[in-house]
Amino acid sequence: MSISPSTTPHTGSPILDWVDLGRMSYEQAYDVQVAAVDRVLAGRESGTGVGSGPQAIIHFVEHDPVITVSRRPEAKQHLTATPELLERFGVSVAETDRGGDITYHGPGQLVVYPIVDLNHFNLGLHAYMRLLEEASIRTAAAFGVPTMRDPAATGVWTVNAEGAPHAKLCACGVRVRKWVSMHGLAINVHTNLDHFNLIVPCGLAGRPLTSLHTFLGPDAPDMDAVKAAMRATLHMLLLDAADEAATKRRITPAPSP
Repeated sequence: MSISPSTTPHTGSPILDWVDLGRMSYEQAYDVQVAAVDRVLAGRESGTGVGSGPQAIIHFVEHDPVITVSRRPEAKQHLTATPELLERFGVSVAETDRGGDITYHGPGQLVVYPIVDLNHFNLGLHAYMRLLEEASIRTAAAFGVPTMRDPAATGVWTVNAEGAPHAKLCACGVRVRKWVSMHGLAINVHTNLDHFNLIVPCGLAGRPLTSLHTFLGPDAPDMDAVKAAMRATLHMLLLDAADEAATKRRITPAPSP
């Protein structure tokens, strides 16, 4: 596990810690997230709701093969594989408290867990979800892959000949505790897409999935290159959000006592 703080010339920049967990089980990574949420909450200045640091701890991880099932009543119905088939493929199942439905995580997929003090960045849940999608769109664009949002479904999709969303490249799902985020996004780099056939991904029947490797073939980037692009993109988006939030705090008068 490697940890690196970011340094930037921005005035009043947020403190961002970047943690590369390598490959880790879903359960272990969940425990890491919980500890990070506690750390961010502990750094908040008393009575302000704004953190003194760090304001975001961003984790990169590749998971052992696992299907994660949210607490939505219908999510379990979207696990279509038998226990015998799951055992044959070496895929475990874990319940999760994130939003969304059901998905697969495994080697070759970059999972990003930003633990973000949304108060500090003045981000509502909707705006934060769009930020995660934008990070994925810009990361894919760095390698020449055009993607877009789908107004009917969270995530990031490649674009078909008609300019409409086609195959899902990135899934997003979060949970918020005291306005600190958990969970995040997963972008398929060179993921075994066959494992998605064990489920109805995100509960969206009939929607194809893709990866950077599937789209680009031999020109696809390796995992380190995708991590670098994602880090640069998320860094800039969070700095921009922090700058906007700081400006708003400066021009908004404090409430009368």
